[in-house]
Amino acid sequence: MLVDGKWVENWQPVQKADEDGRFIRQVSNFRNWITADGRPGPTGEGGFQAEPDRYRLYVALICPWASRTLIARKLKGLENVIPVSVVNPVLTDQGWRFGGFPGAGEDPLFGARYMHQIYTRADARFTGRATVPVLWDTKRNTMVNNESADILRMFDTAFEELVPSGLRLYPEDLADEIDALNPRIYEALNNGVYKAGFASSQLAYDEAIDGIFAMLDELETRLTGDFLFGDRLTETDIRAFVTLIRFDAAYHGLFKTNRRQIRDYPRLSALVARMLRIPGVRDTVDMDHILRGYYSIRALNPSGIVPGVPDHVAELLRG
Repeated sequence: MLVDGKWVENWQPVQKADEDGRFIRQVSNFRNWITADGRPGPTGEGGFQAEPDRYRLYVALICPWASRTLIARKLKGLENVIPVSVVNPVLTDQGWRFGGFPGAGEDPLFGARYMHQIYTRADARFTGRATVPVLWDTKRNTMVNNESADILRMFDTAFEELVPSGLRLYPEDLADEIDALNPRIYEALNNGVYKAGFASSQLAYDEAIDGIFAMLDELETRLTGDFLFGDRLTETDIRAFVTLIRFDAAYHGLFKTNRRQIRDYPRLSALVARMLRIPGVRDTVDMDHILRGYYSIRALNPSGIVPGVPDHVAELLRG
C-alpha cells in the first residue's frame, strides 16, 4: 500500500481487521462529484462540470464495485462520453497494474504501470490502498471520485443534458426505499462475501456467512416482480447483480460461501438472467477476468490454480 505517497509493502488482501478478526474495508478518499453545471455535489468541492471526453473511468473487470459503474455507463448511454481503461485482473505485489492481459490496456494518460501511480498524481502524499473504480478529470488533472456508489449516481443524472435518457436508476419516488435497502445489501452481501473470504477468525467467518445467506433468503422472498422494486430497474438491482453473477463461480469456492449457490435460489437466478438480457449488461461481465483475478490472491489460493466457469454460469452468459 501507499504511505505518504510511497509504496511501502507488498499488496495484501487484508490491510485491516478488528480485534475479533473481522475484515475492515478502506473508506473511499476522493468524494467530489460531477454535476451538470459544475456546482458541488453531496460531498467534496465543485468545479467538475459534465462535459464530453473530459473524464476517464479506470476499472477492473474482476471488481464488483467497478462493474457497478460500467453497467450504469452502459445503461445511460455514456460510452462515447466517458472512455474506460481496464487494468490487468491478476493482482501483483503492487496492486492493480496496466496491460499484459487480454482485454486490459495500457494507461493512455500517463503511461503509468500501476494504479497506485494514478493515485499519487492526484495526491503526492496519499496513504492507503489504490482501489478501483477511479473517475479521473483530464481537464484539472486530478481524481474526481473513487467511490462506486457516488459514480453510479453521477452517471444517472449528471450527463442528462448531453445524453438524455428516460431511465432513472435512482428515481425520486423510490429514493427513501433504495437508501434503506442499499446499505443492508452492502453490509450483508456485497461486502459480506469479502468478510467471509478474508475473515481471520471462525467467529468473523460464521457471522459473515450467516449474514450472507440471511440476505439472500430475504431477497429471494422479496423478488415477486422482475426487479427488487417491482417492475422497475434501479441501482439496487445493479448493486445486487454484481455480487450474484460472481457468487457461484468465485465466492462459493474461494471465499468459502458454500452453504448454497445462487442457482439454488430460483428468483435470484431469474434476476441474474434478466439483468444479463438488458442490452449492454452482459458486455460488463468477463468471467475470465473474474476468475483469473480472484484466484490470483495468493493468500487464499497459493497454488495459483484457476478453476473453470461452472456450467450453469457459462450457460447464463451465453444467453
